[in-house]
Amino acid sequence: MQRYFLYLAYDGTNYHGWQIQPNGISVQEVLQKALATLLRQPVSITGAGRTDTGVHARMMVAHFDFEYADDPVRRIDGRWLTDKLNRLLPPDISIYKTVPVAADAHARFDALSRTYHYYLHFGKSPFLRAYSCRLYRMLDFEKMNEAAAALFDYTDFTSFSKVNTDTKTNNCRIMQARWTELAPGEWRFEIQADRFLRNMVRAIVGTLVEVGRGKLTPEGFRAVIEGKDRCRAGESMPGNALFLVDVAYPDKCFMVKNRNGKEKEICG
Repeated sequence: MQRYFLYLAYDGTNYHGWQIQPNGISVQEVLQKALATLLRQPVSITGAGRTDTGVHARMMVAHFDFEYADDPVRRIDGRWLTDKLNRLLPPDISIYKTVPVAADAHARFDALSRTYHYYLHFGKSPFLRAYSCRLYRMLDFEKMNEAAAALFDYTDFTSFSKVNTDTKTNNCRIMQARWTELAPGEWRFEIQADRFLRNMVRAIVGTLVEVGRGKLTPEGFRAVIEGKDRCRAGESMPGNALFLVDVAYPDKCFMVKNRNGKEKEICG
């Protein structure tokens, strides 16, 4: 049995999120079917996280296992599988690379951090409308960045989590959170954390927009976090402007022990 990491991207417009759903097509389902077709055996894949309906990924990582029955000839060549998958998958899903990893490497639980970008724009644009959220009044981004800095001081983000989820804890460690102007009238929010709760990024952005509109102060933003009540936070922003852009892993995921008990790298 060999475990592999798949590095991929997708346009989430036509999907009901990453995870398999009973009443809608998902990225995970499409990818599993393509893998099963190529490898001629059922394949179960596990993603680094769950993106919601309509949310995109410039970089998602998922792992799967391939049983090659102790026959080295049947080991997967990563470049072959990447090329074959890209030929089989629809145009809105793309595989960057397929790499072998340690047997216990886990795409979700071993991830050190995930990074998301959220995009806003203020002028009418036929090219931004599908992947950025248009607002009609300029915001105070200086105040929004002042409020966003408060995220580093907390770990419990119940206020920004979808209610009635199956998570055991609402604790997360925020590593980056800042708005940056990309061009006149175009802004990007970058946030990095060790984990994210369901709907968390869009709820944070929606609450920061309230700060930018002057309806909430930076101090009020802190009070929202401390209140641990989703009803006190702002509305969730549309999913089409949200992108998962990076997932980081420790070196141990790409190391195995040789016959002498020393670790060696098995992929780049």
